[in-house]
Amino acid sequence: MSKAKPARSTNQQKFHNPGIDEWAPLQRLIGYQFDDVGLLQQALTHKSAHKNHNERLEFLGDAILGYLVAEHLYHTFTDAPEGQLTRMRSAIVKGDTLAEIAVEHDLGDYIRLGIGELKSGGKRRASILADVVESIIGAIYLDAGTEACDEFIHRWFGARMAKLDPDFHPKDAKTRLQEFLQSRSQGLPIYEVVDVSGKDHSQTFTVSCQTTMLEEAITAQGPSRKRAEQLAAQSTLEKLQS
Repeated sequence: MSKAKPARSTNQQKFHNPGIDEWAPLQRLIGYQFDDVGLLQQALTHKSAHKNHNERLEFLGDAILGYLVAEHLYHTFTDAPEGQLTRMRSAIVKGDTLAEIAVEHDLGDYIRLGIGELKSGGKRRASILADVVESIIGAIYLDAGTEACDEFIHRWFGARMAKLDPDFHPKDAKTRLQEFLQSRSQGLPIYEVVDVSGKDHSQTFTVSCQTTMLEEAITAQGPSRKRAEQLAAQSTLEKLQS
């Protein structure tokens, strides 16, 4: 992705450009001064409030955030395999993390919502808060390019990225695989012991893990059935996330 400032989109001028003083507190909070403050206003505008809403900026910001976090992880964790890099990136860019960051910076106070969304608590809704963080990244990119986005991400996400541990697993592999599949409306994985070798006191179990998202089952070996299932689940999850 080019570090150059992108060409200005023609749809930015649909908003009346607010005065600089009106948006100064938020720009100080973000740590970035917009040339086109209308981009910031659009980033904070939910589709319930105005036809020139933030969904396209969210789409752009999502891609830029994923790319810049991936680049950071690639250069920071030089020995981490793809599966670990993917897991750490997911921990940073997932909706729950974005919503937490939005709450920490009181972004809900600045979001523009329609009456219905406002009454239903939209300013506190995690999905809306997460979308606004991505939209702000998209707006910064259109205003100044990738380098400005990178600086913003390190300001707001840096503390979390510094705490990442490639070997940390908050849940066991089988649980994480099950949650991954359920979040995509897929059936549960099927585990099957396909081979047991060795003497009774030193057996090796070969277990397969079949999911509806992969054509072929993933197999793994372990000193017990439970351990082999966990290893098969981990390999399956890494394959699905690659």
